Amino acid sequence: MFNRSRRNLASWFTLTMGSILIGFAAVVYYVEVIDELEELDILLYKKTSVMAANVKSELYNGKRQLDLEHVPLLGSMVEPLPDIRLVYASWYDDQKQLVQFFGETPSDRLSVLGGFDTVKTDDKVWLRQVTLPVYQDGLLIGYMQAAMPLTSVESALAEFRLVLAISVPITLGAIALTGWWLGGLAMQPIRHSYDHLQRFTADASHELRSPLTAIISNAQFGFLSKSTDLEVQRQRFQKIFEIAQSMSILVNNLLFLARSQGQLPTELLQAVDLKNLLVQITNDYLTHQDAQHLSLSFQLPNNSVIVLGDANLIRQAIGNLINNACKYTPAGGQVQLQLFTQSHSAVIQVRDNGIGIPEDDLPYIFERFYRVDKKRSRKTGGFGLGLAIAQQVVQSHGGEISLKSVVKEGTILQISLPLK
Repeated sequence: MFNRSRRNLASWFTLTMGSILIGFAAVVYYVEVIDELEELDILLYKKTSVMAANVKSELYNGKRQLDLEHVPLLGSMVEPLPDIRLVYASWYDDQKQLVQFFGETPSDRLSVLGGFDTVKTDDKVWLRQVTLPVYQDGLLIGYMQAAMPLTSVESALAEFRLVLAISVPITLGAIALTGWWLGGLAMQPIRHSYDHLQRFTADASHELRSPLTAIISNAQFGFLSKSTDLEVQRQRFQKIFEIAQSMSILVNNLLFLARSQGQLPTELLQAVDLKNLLVQITNDYLTHQDAQHLSLSFQLPNNSVIVLGDANLIRQAIGNLINNACKYTPAGGQVQLQLFTQSHSAVIQVRDNGIGIPEDDLPYIFERFYRVDKKRSRKTGGFGLGLAIAQQVVQSHGGEISLKSVVKEGTILQISLPLK
């Protein structure tokens, strides 16, 4: 599925960029054709203008006489110009009748009024032709027409087409490879999200399957049992109640993770005194069943430490860290809760000297349903969501959560929240 999506992205990218490239190449080629023709037209115009400037017209006995003898190529009293490159040159009178010419035999009568034209000879040679009206003393005395071959323009354009023919396919290939690479880059977050969703769904299904099986088995036993012992029945109902309560906690945690995304809205933020909040949490855990076998202590500053946030969410995040520390610290161990300020942040640390976390597991410790020791986690009743919830709460307050741990030495969990 992902490879197909990647191919589709690469194909559409290549098609789009390829179309732009081909369109750009066409525009560049068109501009090159115009430039080459303009360059040739300027040269042709200059040569034809020089010839037209040498035409002399005089009145003799009331009639206008033309002197073409000093006109280059047409006259006999001038030396041939070097590198003239004109295929033909013709002079037509003011009645558009042919008077004199050089080169190929032209038409007896002028058929165009003036300007530039591209013509094709009988030998299938393309020429660039210009026709200039010539005036003297404000009177039209005739027309000068000349033509040059387009060979140089065709050669230049052929070389340019060759460059385009080589460069465009190479660029298209580079675009295709880039599209494939960008498609893979674009699919990585989607693939990661998809894999994460699959793993999350599988883990959630697995976590719900076991308690549901236990509820069904206890309910079936109650239906099938003919025992009239109320104590046995009470134990069965108690078991069903505990399992259902555990499932309720799991579902609530999953709903929290699904709903609580991004920063908290500004209207929900209130001033929270972390010192008072930690005193309340510590007092609660002094009588907590999980902390009875431990030495639980705390170090708090003398002054209040105020942050903006939701007190209940912060309490839940800190409670999850303390709960984890208590569960994974053997009897007689120590759990320490510390609060201090650092730069512009309030820092909460939960230290323990428990079993620690292997280095290979540290990158995944905040993932949902991730457990270092699954057998031990089942005994302690955890779902592997505590640290994920704590991380999401801290991030929603604009803070950071970090963890350091050494196996058999202990773990340090640290929360940093911006001060008010």
